[in-house]
Amino acid sequence: MVEVFDVAVIGMGVGGEEVAGRAADAGLEVLAVERKLVGGECPYWGCIPSKMMLRAALSLAEADRVGTLAGAARTTPSWRPVSERVREATAGWDDTAAVERHEDKGTSFVRGAARVTSHNSLEVDGRRYETRRAIVIAAGGEPSIPPIDGLPDIDYWTNREAIEATQIPRSLLVFGGGPIGVELAQVYNRFGASVTLIEMAPHILPLEEPENGQALAEVLQDQGITVVSGVGAKSVAQGGDGIQATLEDGQTVSAQKLLVATGRRSNLDALGVASIGLDADALTIEVDEHLRAAEGVWAVGDITGKGQFTHVAVYQGRIAAADILGDEHEPADYRAVPRVTFTDPEVASVGLSQAQAHEQGLDVAIGTAPTSSSARGWIHGPGAAKGVAKLIADRKSGVLVGGSVMGPAAGEVIGLVTLAVKQGIPVAALKELIYPYPTFVRGLEDALGELG
Repeated sequence: MVEVFDVAVIGMGVGGEEVAGRAADAGLEVLAVERKLVGGECPYWGCIPSKMMLRAALSLAEADRVGTLAGAARTTPSWRPVSERVREATAGWDDTAAVERHEDKGTSFVRGAARVTSHNSLEVDGRRYETRRAIVIAAGGEPSIPPIDGLPDIDYWTNREAIEATQIPRSLLVFGGGPIGVELAQVYNRFGASVTLIEMAPHILPLEEPENGQALAEVLQDQGITVVSGVGAKSVAQGGDGIQATLEDGQTVSAQKLLVATGRRSNLDALGVASIGLDADALTIEVDEHLRAAEGVWAVGDITGKGQFTHVAVYQGRIAAADILGDEHEPADYRAVPRVTFTDPEVASVGLSQAQAHEQGLDVAIGTAPTSSSARGWIHGPGAAKGVAKLIADRKSGVLVGGSVMGPAAGEVIGLVTLAVKQGIPVAALKELIYPYPTFVRGLEDALGELG
């Protein structure tokens, strides 16, 4: 027997949830399929629990800074309350409430691995379903494990094991200096682990401006983390007291635990996308500005390659749902997608980097201002001394095409740059704004002044 629904959503991360919820609210019959947890990476191993851990680590650092700013303070790190709070927030990695939330809207939920079989049909563990309107692929991804000699034989962590850990290891080796790697490196360091961070790119946070990637490396090193960049791992082996890694330049490093944080990947072949004419060997599913991937098929979230962020997945889910429902909507626009690395200090950016702007052949003006040169940066003291605000303006149009900020609350400050890039606000108009004093956002005013 084949069951028929209006819409089938494969993958109930935040993007899939957005589509399923809107379709159900509109009165459509919805099938939701998830092989792991409804909500996806964000509420269970990503955004929420990791930021709880970072908040706890920041609290320790702020207490330590009291000695510099206001007197003496002593702290004794304890991982137990952090671990307990993470378990409370994730309900012990139980998605019962999330499933019920969708079922209460009339959505039919199936736990299992889905495979598309045609433009309007799919299978879930041998059970067949058909759709009247749409299949939405929102399957997300899994941690990407690099082909390092010996790694399959090692008991290593991904971000999931690092989030679920109930104890702090004596030492931690981290492969990958992207946002996940640097955030967890800082957390574990502040709770007592000796941390070594390895990044094969020239600087950590390789997608960010070099000035801020290098500045964050200095911050982490000042905090006691060993940062090795420009070299990858050649092999790993399990030793009597932990894990030893040999790097491509011949040096060896060791630690009790290894965290592999080298990105994420999607398995399109397992999803059966070849049945609808898509390349099963591709890294991502190509979509148009309405999130259409093929006739009768839409895709949203990480699997589209437009940014592995909750805010992008929700944004895409909103557009896809509107398109499926036949509602008027603006096409997807990725010119101003912000991203934030929630280290201490934070690093945030939006739009094009300086290198990307040059690659596109733009004639750009660059304005920079050290975070420490702003009054608020100077007042804030330790934790704000590194990094810059950097703005990239297109000389021809006179508008910003990108920007980057490093410092406390950088994730909030980047909001103004996001608005400017999205709406094409003239640089001249931004210069005329009255920026509150003393705030971190005044660093943008200083950077604007450097644009000429």
